[in-house]
Amino acid sequence: MTFTTPPRPLDAEALFPGLAAHRATATRLHPRAGGPTARDSHVGGPLLWPTGEPWPVCDEPHRYGGPLLAVAQLYARDVPDLAPGPDGCDLLQVFWCPFDLHGPTGYGMHVRLRWRRSAEVREVLAPQPQPGRVGFDGYVPEPCVLHPEQVTEYPYIELLTGELGERVQEWEDAQEEAAYEAEGGDEGEEAAAWPSYQSDLSVAPGWKAGGHAAWNVTGPGRMDCPGCGHAMRLLLTVDSYEWRSDSESWRPRPTGAGAGAGADANRPTGVAVGNFGKLNVFACPQDPAHPHRFSVQ
Repeated sequence: MTFTTPPRPLDAEALFPGLAAHRATATRLHPRAGGPTARDSHVGGPLLWPTGEPWPVCDEPHRYGGPLLAVAQLYARDVPDLAPGPDGCDLLQVFWCPFDLHGPTGYGMHVRLRWRRSAEVREVLAPQPQPGRVGFDGYVPEPCVLHPEQVTEYPYIELLTGELGERVQEWEDAQEEAAYEAEGGDEGEEAAAWPSYQSDLSVAPGWKAGGHAAWNVTGPGRMDCPGCGHAMRLLLTVDSYEWRSDSESWRPRPTGAGAGAGADANRPTGVAVGNFGKLNVFACPQDPAHPHRFSVQ
């Protein structure tokens, strides 16, 4: 089975030529229910974790401390837009604590990443540790295989500045007004035909590697490396949904064997981040060994 994102309803660079300088590619991961192995890129399956290496645990001071929950792993060979790991590492592994008991508020996520060289793992740990308790079912991903697809993205609208930002915002306002007028008459069904930059032309929804980050909850924020001060880049997005009602145009088209019932479900992983939002993971482009940063949107 393969998944293809439909063509964008409008050519963003034809509308706004200045966007070409901000073009980026992202790899949509399109997780779907399956039976992944430790040698696959996946969500919610067994990790390529070597026998004899300690499993990561939550070191935050709460009484439910224990083994972290394995969320996903990505091989560089499968994901074109996965940024390089440190020292030639080609495998990114993602963990989190299954409780909202962290950070300054005491209600935040605790996420940990592990890079490794896959060729160095000879014997895989089995069985693999599982938390004895979870605080929220949305932290437990369903086993999914991935169907990576590379797409083109442009920056979140509030990050566009100067004349380009003004032109895009004016166009966006005009589109919203046209959609509102269509809804107010007898043409309600036609409102969805009015594409917007924010929903249809800029940032793809769903799990993805690379590309641009969405800032729909907090508004844009600076993500500077705590190790060297350089501006960080989006490494990975973990999303509660593959698409939403306002991003229906990004709904992928499944083809091939297995493209029947459930193949285009928009919550295949069962993961819920925050209030059913998304987790953006940022990495330092100067040195991928520097600490990562995270933002929930």
